[in-house]
Amino acid sequence: MANIKLMNNRLKFLWLAVLLLTLKTYLLYKVGFEISSENVLQEFILLINPLSSVILLLGVSLFFSGKKRNIIIIVTSFIGTLILYFNLIYYRFFTDFITLPVLFQTNNAKDLSSSVLGLLTFYDLFLLIDLIFLSILLLKNKIPTVQKVRKETMAIIALSILIFIVNLGIAQIERPQLLTRSFDRELLVKNIGTFNYHIYDAVIQSQSKTKRVFAESSDIDEIISYRSENYKQPDQDLFGLAEGKNVIVLSLESLQSFVINETIDGEEITPFLNKLIDESYYFENFYHQTAQGKTSDSEFLLANSMFGRDSGAVFFTQSGNTYNALPEILNGTGYYTSVMHANNKSFWNRDVMYDTLGFAHYFDINSYDVNESNSVGWGLKDKDFFEQSIELLKSQPEPYFTQFITLTNHFPFELGEEDRFINEFDSNSGTLNRYFPTVRYMDYAIEHFFERLKEEGMYEDSVFIIYGDHYGISQNHKKAMSQFLNKEEITDFDTVQLQRVPMFVHIPGHNEHAIKQTVSGQIDLKPTIMHLLGLETENDIQFGSDLFSPERDSYAVLRDGSFITDQYVYTKGACYSKPTGEEIDLSNCEPDMERAQQDLSYSDKLIYGDLLRFY
Repeated sequence: MANIKLMNNRLKFLWLAVLLLTLKTYLLYKVGFEISSENVLQEFILLINPLSSVILLLGVSLFFSGKKRNIIIIVTSFIGTLILYFNLIYYRFFTDFITLPVLFQTNNAKDLSSSVLGLLTFYDLFLLIDLIFLSILLLKNKIPTVQKVRKETMAIIALSILIFIVNLGIAQIERPQLLTRSFDRELLVKNIGTFNYHIYDAVIQSQSKTKRVFAESSDIDEIISYRSENYKQPDQDLFGLAEGKNVIVLSLESLQSFVINETIDGEEITPFLNKLIDESYYFENFYHQTAQGKTSDSEFLLANSMFGRDSGAVFFTQSGNTYNALPEILNGTGYYTSVMHANNKSFWNRDVMYDTLGFAHYFDINSYDVNESNSVGWGLKDKDFFEQSIELLKSQPEPYFTQFITLTNHFPFELGEEDRFINEFDSNSGTLNRYFPTVRYMDYAIEHFFERLKEEGMYEDSVFIIYGDHYGISQNHKKAMSQFLNKEEITDFDTVQLQRVPMFVHIPGHNEHAIKQTVSGQIDLKPTIMHLLGLETENDIQFGSDLFSPERDSYAVLRDGSFITDQYVYTKGACYSKPTGEEIDLSNCEPDMERAQQDLSYSDKLIYGDLLRFY
């Protein structure tokens, strides 16, 4: 006992720093990440889960002696604070935690600067209070200097490991098979802590790197069989309807379905798209299925009918894989394939990935006249983007498949007064308030594009695929969203429903139009486009099915494991009645749970193992 008391006296400064960093982490859980607890045990886990990693992190100081040890304690506390703060900034927009692949996407940093600045607040300075306090104690010589003792170092390491084992044991009781849920990062942080989560993430990422090395040609056989069992025949009346036509795909930045047919102060938010519904096939229950890759994930889903990664972006991590992508397939049928996007060619590694997917040409920022007068937020305004793209379209041989990626409706949703056609919303969220004018501007830009195509005689011989790429308003704006939707609160069920994005198939000259209720997602785009062009997909390895197929299941699975059918919504371990939004017995969702996990795991297996090189 005397030895323990003596050791604790020698380590007072260390224990003080551990206490302050642990409390800061816990407060960030509650205030910054808004992590809730359902019972006392969960709250206890939340309180203790930073402890083991904080002790280990600050315990590095024990390898030093004298004043240097105390300086190292402050330095490691600062490093811990930086880790927390980077996660906080990332979470404010993505409602997610950073993963290693995201950290290595450094060539995106310059383009992301305006978004990051919009996430900083004055209150962030409070994260420095403990560091300032520790520094004052050190400068005033209030902390004694001590020599290093090997037993102390070993004891601290042992204590850290012991606390982690206890923490993990309790967490596993509360949430069985916790460490198999790498896609649910909030659940992991909630149970093992931010710092331990990053260690876990590093292990998971290193394991994924080895999967390609040990993959064998036979690994793809089971997936081929699974695909064959789930293949859906196309609608024979629509098969080949657009054969030989130009295909124009509009990927609409951050557009969610909750704005469709809605108004602000009596003014329609999307008047052109509302009108287009009556002239198109419109899919009302269409969901984005992206994760951390956001727009690039939606592009990957469209091109391959496979899911992106559950962490990071496949555009970065698997850009050297072999794919049977839509652009490459269309190249072989006489189509000229291209992407038009007025951004830096290397952003999201597009210049590399587009070659891999088989695009013949990428019209990047160098193909456009971009200046201060025609730019806002992330770059070239949508109207100017579409206007300048007309000549680029004309320069291409026909038929062509061209994918447009818009920019203006991107966080932080900046817009000049001259382009505001409706008022901002009035809520506690500046982000949501600004969202509606930028959506309205994008709608105006699309209408201008359609008018210009008609003027140039390019409209009638084209087919248009128009969809929202991912959410624009994250879960951090629940209070404001509940106000706009006239709801008392935004539940987990509502959060899933808010992942719906608009989806149009618009075919000039085709007189049949309908609002389709089938539950679907971006993974269904590739087979739908191919069948409209008269191309068979029966031998393709893909996880979507034709949106028009009379055999298709009304079903969509999201990247986090949530899934939706006509009757049920499953998310975060709970089952909901889709018609009512009420939580019901989990057994109702169980028949579809295995299928959702199979879709995700088989897709991951293909990507991580690069299995299409064997096909």
